[in-house]
Amino acid sequence: MLRRIQEAISQDKEILASKSLSLEKSQISLATLIMALFYDLATEKDFKIPTQPERRERALRDLIKKRQRAIALFIDDAHDLHSKTLIGLNRLIEVVRDSGGTLSVVLAGHPKLKNDLRRPSMEEIGSRATIFELESLGSEKKKYLKWLLMQSVAPKTKIESVFTDDAVGTLSEKLTTPLQFEYKVGQKPVAADMIENVLARDINGLEPRLTRQGYNTKVLAELLNAKPREIKSFLSGQLAPGRTHDSVYMI
Repeated sequence: MLRRIQEAISQDKEILASKSLSLEKSQISLATLIMALFYDLATEKDFKIPTQPERRERALRDLIKKRQRAIALFIDDAHDLHSKTLIGLNRLIEVVRDSGGTLSVVLAGHPKLKNDLRRPSMEEIGSRATIFELESLGSEKKKYLKWLLMQSVAPKTKIESVFTDDAVGTLSEKLTTPLQFEYKVGQKPVAADMIENVLARDINGLEPRLTRQGYNTKVLAELLNAKPREIKSFLSGQLAPGRTHDSVYMI
């Protein structure tokens, strides 16, 4: 979805898209994102990014004004961004706006991002953000899965010859998010028992479900004011009974 939005924007002559390519989202700072903007917006080959903060922001402001187009900065996996980085982005938007330019930031991430933006401490950002939620497939999971399989098999191939109806039902029951997968197996049709053997046993366990929401061990330890080893013990069902009760209450 994010890729399609960027492709659509790239065809718009009034908007320039920029994207942060840094892989370590939890360590991304405002300086890193400003650098991404410079790399995507600068037209001069020998352009040098200023290293001093005040001079750097002024140069970026002038660059955006020079391009005379609205700028959209895309950040994927934004649920890992530090709160200070999010607040810094808001201030950067204001700096650009004061000079007559337009900078919009598109954050994409797990539900944790939405929860973070709704915290009282993040009111400065959350109140100015428009949140769009991609809901789960709900009752349409089986229909979506059959469509996805049709896109994956060879032309004129019937789904029933590859997956039994029970197998499709098992997949739609186990998978909670739209997943793209590749079919490589020498047996067909694939039955429900093979699906059970291939899928991870704990695919819908507490830890995988929390991870899909953006809450890994490190994040949970910070939120619950607990040690990472306690979180790991709790998720594996090995935490002391008294402490387990406290953890369940906090979660």
